[in-house]
Amino acid sequence: MNVTAKEIIRTAPARFRAEKSEGINTVFHFDISGTDGGQFTFVIQNSTCQLQQGFQGEAKCVITTSDTHYRDLETGKLNPQLALMMGKVKVSSLTEMMAFSKLFRKFDEKYLSENANVSGSFEEVIRPSLDGPLKGIRILDFSRLLPGPLATMLLADMGAEVIKVEDPDNPDYIRSFEPMMDETSAFYYALNRSKKSLAVNYLEPDGKRVIYELVKSADVVVEQYRPGVMKALGLDYATLKAFNPKLIYASITGYGQASSMAQVAGHDLNYIALAGLLGVNGQDADSVVIPGFQLADIAGGSYMAMNAILAALFQRERRGVGEHLDVAMTDAVVPLTALPFAEYQATGKVSERGAFQLSGGLANYNVFRCADGKFIALGSLEPKFWNQICAALNKTEWTNIVLEGQYAHEAVKTELKAIFLEQTRDYWVTFFKGKEVCVSAVNEIDELVSNPYLQEKKLFIKQQINNIAFHTVKMPVSFESSRDNGAWIAPQLGEDTYTILKGIHMSESEILRLRTENIIK
Repeated sequence: MNVTAKEIIRTAPARFRAEKSEGINTVFHFDISGTDGGQFTFVIQNSTCQLQQGFQGEAKCVITTSDTHYRDLETGKLNPQLALMMGKVKVSSLTEMMAFSKLFRKFDEKYLSENANVSGSFEEVIRPSLDGPLKGIRILDFSRLLPGPLATMLLADMGAEVIKVEDPDNPDYIRSFEPMMDETSAFYYALNRSKKSLAVNYLEPDGKRVIYELVKSADVVVEQYRPGVMKALGLDYATLKAFNPKLIYASITGYGQASSMAQVAGHDLNYIALAGLLGVNGQDADSVVIPGFQLADIAGGSYMAMNAILAALFQRERRGVGEHLDVAMTDAVVPLTALPFAEYQATGKVSERGAFQLSGGLANYNVFRCADGKFIALGSLEPKFWNQICAALNKTEWTNIVLEGQYAHEAVKTELKAIFLEQTRDYWVTFFKGKEVCVSAVNEIDELVSNPYLQEKKLFIKQQINNIAFHTVKMPVSFESSRDNGAWIAPQLGEDTYTILKGIHMSESEILRLRTENIIK
């Protein structure tokens, strides 16, 4: 966009969202350096926004940046979190700034005109018909970031119609996470394949009416807000089931809807810490290792939400009733502690990190570095597999260590470390090939797409994004009916809005009105 910082900041009053400002009275100062900068004051009072030149009054927050960085932030070229971490933007009160930023719509060149209205023709988007066991199921997806979006994407792989519902002025913020592919995050593309995008301001009464109308034909709603948020929006289960008594409503949270911790903030790391999983993950008593993937988000959120939704759909077929599903990610990962928890109860002792028999305590169930710096995974837990390892390495004296104590395992581990360091990882894979030994290469992320097994199972869907071959993960369970589904790239914000509204028999004039009034995009 060929626009200046001054031009952008002067559009702020036109972008102000009065419906989100109830009870907010504040003063903000913007100190923007550079030839196109200046000093500006925002006064938010009685659901109005005034922009004044210079610093006026006492500010609750001061934002300091350059004209270039401010322009890049407003036009989406610069990620806000990254800008703060790199010092490109300085904020005197992050809490005040976060509340302030939610009061404004995203900048668009349309706001440079006096009336800031939108008109013109609409484009209808025709999506391929998805087949599979969930064909005919409609899901309204209000979730953001990782847990809900991954779940609904995999449900789309099973044939469900997934409509991603976003506020056009406050969409799923994973869209702006680094790394970016042009103007959209690679993470967004990874989690939102084969969905339709509806951009509607559901804080406004007209926007709510759009949601209520859609709910009448929906089967499932998925949301991921803190408990109470959807009720405040008028989109909670009790409200929506009045429009559709058979509605299945899945709420994904960290600590559940009604627990003593329901309103406590948290992320994946907090959930696995509380559930005991983080405490068993490490090499020794002096270290706790953070998993290189999001355990609670996916196992506790995505997968558990899918399980609950599918069970609720089955129940509805039998009983004809809907259900509110309370998916707490912390609760959902507790079953992953089943074996260490059982060991503790049987022995009265907690294994030291790295000493539990399936977490590095055994020589015959472990990971070893090879000559090229890569790793080999040895999973020869049972004697029948371990004995073949011993025979292949000419170490038959090791055969009894599976029955012996920790000291014997430590001694063999030391020898195995030296042996595997003599050759490369791929050498060892070839060396053990054809033998019943449970040996695998530890693949790096950049080796997944080319791995023969993963290729054979067709676990990735290849798409072209900005002339880049981009692979997204697919539903790992194969259904004959959905094997050849025509997946499409994650939609741009509001790409399907017109088609969806037309599908609920909204008139062209009403759609135009909603767009003109910034209710939809």
